[in-house]
Order: sequence, then C-alpha cells, then structure tokens
Amino acid sequence: FVFISSDTLWELAAAEVRSRETEGGEEDGGETVSERSVFLMGSKAGVCSPSDEPSKPTLALEYTFGRRARGHNTPKDIAHLWELGGGTSLSDLVQIPITPVSIRSLSVILIMDLSKPNALWGTMEKLLQAAQSQLEKVSSKAQQAQKARPGAKHQTPVHSAARVLPKDYPDRELISPFPVPLLIIGSKYDIFQELDSDKRKVVCKTLRFVAHYYAASLIFTSIKSETLMSKTKSFFSHLAFGLDRGKTMSCDSTKPLIIPAGSDSFSQIGSPPTTDVDITSLHAKNPKDLWKKVYERVFPQESTSEQRELKDPAKDPQYSEPQIDAMRAQKDQLHSCGSYGKAHQSPMDLGRL
Repeated sequence: FVFISSDTLWELAAAEVRSRETEGGEEDGGETVSERSVFLMGSKAGVCSPSDEPSKPTLALEYTFGRRARGHNTPKDIAHLWELGGGTSLSDLVQIPITPVSIRSLSVILIMDLSKPNALWGTMEKLLQAAQSQLEKVSSKAQQAQKARPGAKHQTPVHSAARVLPKDYPDRELISPFPVPLLIIGSKYDIFQELDSDKRKVVCKTLRFVAHYYAASLIFTSIKSETLMSKTKSFFSHLAFGLDRGKTMSCDSTKPLIIPAGSDSFSQIGSPPTTDVDITSLHAKNPKDLWKKVYERVFPQESTSEQRELKDPAKDPQYSEPQIDAMRAQKDQLHSCGSYGKAHQSPMDLGRL
C-alpha cells in the first residue's frame, strides 16, 4: 500500500482523530484505546525485514497499522506505521506522517545500512534534519493554533518540540534531545562484521555518540540472526505499544551494540578515535561537528543527492490491481493515439489514472 498525499482525505482523517480526542478518546468496553505512531526512515534498501528474505524496497511512503490486545477481552491498542523509502531522495515527504495530531504520540526509527559506512553520516544527517525541522514546524503551529482558541488557558498544552528528560539523565546539560523518542537501528550487521576492526570501532563509537547526543536508543541487527531480530522487535514494540524493551545492553564494539536511551554517557564513549588525525587541525564548531569531521576522514562520504527512481510503481507486480491496471492501459492507448494532451506522469500518481 503506497500512501499518497491528499489534502481532503488527510484533513478528514485528522478531524476525526481530533474529534475522538475531544470526546475523551476512542473507547471499547469503557477503556480508552491507545494509539501511537511510528515513523521509519533510513538508508536506501537498508530496512531490515522480519523474515529471512530481503525486504523489497519501499516506494515513496508506505502506511500500515498494527493492533495488540492488552489482555483477554480487552481493547486492542493501535500503532500507525509509516515507512519512508528512497533514502534521502524523498525526505520532503516527512510532512505527511509528522503532523500536529501525530506528534502527540510519535516515535521515529532511523535505519542505517552498516554495510555502507561511506554513506552513513550524510544519510543520517539529512534525514534527521528533515524530520526535526518538520517536528519543530508542526509543534509551533499547533501551539499557536491552541492559543488562538477560546478557553486556551484551560486546555492541555499540545506536544512541544522540546523533549523533557529526567533530571538524572546522563549528560543532560550537554546533549540535544531529539524532539520525540528516537531509535537508531544499524542493519546488515553480518556484512559489517567483515570490516576492518579499527574501522568498525570508528563506526560504533560515532553512532554511540550520535545516539547519546540525541537521547536515542541504538541497536545493531541482521536478518540472519534470530536473536538480534528478536531484540530489535522488542525495541520496536516498546515504541509502538509501550511494551518492555528488555534490559540487555552491550557497548562492546566487537559485538552488536544494544544501548537503550539513557544507558550511555560521553565519559564511557570517550573521545573520537583519531589515530592519525590532529583534532586541533579540524576546526570543529562543536563536539558533534568534531565527530563528523573525524568520521569523514576515515570514511569520505558519498554524495547523498540521490536521483528519484524513474521506475513506475504502477508497473510493480506487488501493487497489481487488475481493474485499475486495465483502465490505465486503456488510457495509455488513447494517449498514444493523440486523444489526450500531454499527461503528467509521476510516481506519486494515486490511482495510476
């Protein structure tokens, strides 16, 4: 299912959610049903699959949802799941899943392809910046809209882009928490293991720094390891349904990293691994910029200005719709005969028509 933006449809859905919230939430048997949103984005073809088969690349923005019962004869909690495909090429689509309504219960999952360290920082930086910018924008608009409503003083404040951490959170005054809960997943760990040990250490320490800087959780995984996939699903279920993510933790660069948010610290991470680089010569603006410069010395970054895929999603077998495809074929035939003017073809064509 490929979700395509439609202002009318989206506004109707948003209005329905707001209506339910005004009435006290959707209820089943007298109990409020919890709804959360999880937005997945990351490296092109870097998304991990729960099966043993490699996952198919996501086309544009895909939506699905999951339900989970809290117990016998209890209401099912709902998780709205969005997945952005195309790496950084479609980062402007973050505006669809990140809305004033969704940010109240939104989490973000950033999936990084560990087998391509030379594209890791650029991809990570662009996607996080796009998401953070949109989060701050909708948060600001939501707060302004609330202030303009009658009786605003008596209303519960909307979600703020300033995430509040516990007072005892490690390095609380030195980090810049991501506006919503963030999970960083390093995929293809089985391939990453083949990298030189010193280079693996650079990737591990850098991602530990980034995760701690954003108050995020970090986990490495591989579809070839049932254990790692199980632990990854636990982190995912924690964000989607509020379940326990487990107490496993591993900071050893010779093993898969598993670091829940708040479990690491700058003192444990240490300084950037600079064996042959003079840090003072890098002219960094801040600690994050320093880590970036050191990382890019070891792994010169590839360009992230990816071209949008020219492949037509309408011809992809996994999205086959016989009746619609037949109508589209008829339209294409008429167009080729000159019955239509120049058609605007786009991967974002909702109905293929």
